[in-house]
Amino acid sequence: MTGSLRQALVEQLADSLGKPLPSFTPRRVFGRTGLPGKATAVTGMRRAGKTTFLHQLRHERVEGGIPLDRLPFISFEDERLAGLEAGALGVLVDEYYRRVPQAHDATVTWCFDEIQLVPGWERFVRRLLDGGGCEVFVTGSSAALLSREIATALRGRAWQVLVHPFGFAEALRHQGQAAPATSHRSPRRARSHLERALLGFPEAQGLDAESRHQLCRDYVDVAVLRDVVERHQVRNVTALRWLVRHLLGNAGSTFSVEKFHAALRSQGVAVARDTLHQ
Repeated sequence: MTGSLRQALVEQLADSLGKPLPSFTPRRVFGRTGLPGKATAVTGMRRAGKTTFLHQLRHERVEGGIPLDRLPFISFEDERLAGLEAGALGVLVDEYYRRVPQAHDATVTWCFDEIQLVPGWERFVRRLLDGGGCEVFVTGSSAALLSREIATALRGRAWQVLVHPFGFAEALRHQGQAAPATSHRSPRRARSHLERALLGFPEAQGLDAESRHQLCRDYVDVAVLRDVVERHQVRNVTALRWLVRHLLGNAGSTFSVEKFHAALRSQGVAVARDTLHQ
């Protein structure tokens, strides 16, 4: 491992042990977080708030009396860590116990964000679990490894927790509003305020309509171009864009490949019928 990679890892570790935790809107998830002998794989679609949820877990443990220096957090999206391989991750463990020697007699909660960017990361996580004395939380999403496959890659050593975009109550909480106490019909004025809270993605909160629509279009492009196109090596990207636009614009409707193929031909979009089926 180069000196620059080592320095970047050490700096990330030091920052996570000393910097105050970021502010966030508390999320609600279903399922237990943490199971003895298993890593917790925090999964969900892009931009749903997986990283923020890791910080929420750390905050909850601090509130429960666990020192922040027992909750190291490493983000592998740091461009300085490009080219890092799993064999070098042992430096993190050695450096951590050098800085916090008293943690040898305590449980350490490791949080690894976007860990799939490190080839062979599964072996490192399993080694941590086998060594005992620690909890492990991981997140990840990419074209090469979808977030739900993070759990699969650990071969039975993972416990999956799914994070969705904001639910209705979470969106209201983010905006400082209380959820309705009953299901009775609300007055029109109050109802219109509540309807404005239906902005599911955390980053979309508080944006004007034009910016919000552009942000959501960008999410679609990222999901389609980076995940679908790269993962499945799609060559006819134009037809895929038409297909995605049609499906998103007609949610809940029936879909016919034959009719859609005819519609594309009428628009001059060249695509084989078998390609649409695929």
